[in-house]
This record gives sequence, C-alpha cells and structure tokens, in this order.
Amino acid sequence: MKIAVLSRNPKLYSTRRLVEAAVQRGHEVRVLDVLRCYMNITSMRPSIHYRGEVLSGFDAVIPRIGASVTFYGNAVLRQFEMMGVYPLNESVAITRSRDKLRSLQLLARKGIGLPVTGFAHSPDDVQDMLKMVGGAPAVIKLLEGTQGIGVVLAETEKAAESVIEAFMGLRANILIQEFIQEAGGADIRCLVVGGKVVAAMKRQGKEGEFRSNLHRGGSASLIKLTPEERSTAMRAAGIMGLNVCGVDILRSNHGPVVMEVNSSPGLEGIENATQKDIAGLIIQFIEKNHQPHKTKTRGKG
Repeated sequence: MKIAVLSRNPKLYSTRRLVEAAVQRGHEVRVLDVLRCYMNITSMRPSIHYRGEVLSGFDAVIPRIGASVTFYGNAVLRQFEMMGVYPLNESVAITRSRDKLRSLQLLARKGIGLPVTGFAHSPDDVQDMLKMVGGAPAVIKLLEGTQGIGVVLAETEKAAESVIEAFMGLRANILIQEFIQEAGGADIRCLVVGGKVVAAMKRQGKEGEFRSNLHRGGSASLIKLTPEERSTAMRAAGIMGLNVCGVDILRSNHGPVVMEVNSSPGLEGIENATQKDIAGLIIQFIEKNHQPHKTKTRGKG
C-alpha cells in the first residue's frame, strides 16, 4: 500500500512510529505537511498538489492534524476522500470531535455519562449557570483550547464569575463543567482502534495540578478498566464516528464520565505505559479495512 501521513512535523514521536510500523509491514509511506498541500477543486478530476508536484496513487491517508490547523487540514483530507483515498479517520468525524460543544451534545443525546456542563452567551446568566453545574469549584474551558491550555479550575463562586466574565469579555466561547473532585486529578485515556479499546493508561496530574495532561507534567501508568469504562469508551468512539481515537474518562461517584474524544491521540505516553505496539495495530486496521471511495459520511456535511 501507498500511505500518506498528514503531519506538520515528521520528527514527532507519533508520526515517526506510524511511519516505522508501516514500513516494517512493507508499505510505502510519505509524510506530507498539510499546510503545503494545495488543491484543485473540480468535479471531474479533483487533485492535490504538494511543493509543485501532483500527488497520486495513495491507497490510504492517516490524518495527524493539529487543532490549530483543523479547518485547512480537514479541507485537504476531504480532497483525499474525493479522490477515493481511504481515510483512517474521516474528515466529518474529525470536525465533529474538534467541536467540544457539538461532541458533548452528541454524546449526551446517546446517554453517555458526562460531567454536568453549562454553556451560555450572556454574562447575566453566569450565576444561574454556576448553580446548574453544582456551584464552585467549577471547571471553565475555552472551546478552542487543547492539551489543557485554556482550562481553569475556579475554587470559589467569586473566582468563577471573574474568570467567566473575563473570557466572555474577550468574546471567547466557554463551557462550564462540574468539578469531579473524587477523580483526584487523574483521568483515564482509552485508546480505541476499530471499535475496540486496545490500550488504557491512568494519567495523574502533578501535585497541586488538577489537569492530568502529560504535556503539563502529568505521569502515566497502567490501569485495569472496568467493563463499564471499556463500554463507554467504545460507544463514545462509535458516536463520534472515529476509527482511531483517545477517549478521556474520569472516575466519578456516578460512574465513568467522558471528558473528551481526541481524534489525533498521541502515541508516546500510552505506548511507553503499556508497552504495546499501538502504531502497528493502527496500520493493521488500515490493511484490513482500506478500500477506494470507502467513506461512510460522504455527502453528510
């Protein structure tokens, strides 16, 4: 197979591992900087150009699109789909998962456990919304934030109101969520490939830090999932329509709650914690499932 990896940086651990795993299994791989791809959008022969050449002959594409380039990256991925190239994750599913509000609404509609979440436009509604999510402490999240950036824990009602009003003053879209105290600054990252949880790790925030992201100094360790946690992760991935994703779960007093579904999960932390060849499993999934023009969501913006 000839596989394209859409990644801004070929030296990133996840990109390197995917390339290594594909080459080991006898495939030809090319890493493409998604921002250097440009497109000829035509109904007869859609094409993608890259640094002066026309790209052709690819069987599959692995999108590793960073949150900051979601819009352009998804446009390139859609063009690959129009050309009949099999996407590991479809553009529609990535767009769905990157919109934090939309993804929570989709998960809630299907009965997935979530932290109580509020969303409002007017600062006048802040006090009532804080009551709705159980009062302070509360977690305030920028809709556009990633890797724990733009996530604030407001310890008191006054602090929450100040932070919310500041964000709203900047015309930023924010979510307000109940703080799951019993999670103790830890969450569970479940790695789902092809509808199955293939690995899971516990991420623990450093002392005094409620965010457990490894980028923020958190640590990773092996964890045994309960059947309910495993089922929640698999259902969440299916609702988003993602073949490969990281599902972040908190252990709350009322069962597992999903924090986020990540369409481009990092492989370094989970491969090191579990000693599993996740990249190899992803390539095997592509081998089994790739077909020309195989996109479930074609035509459903």
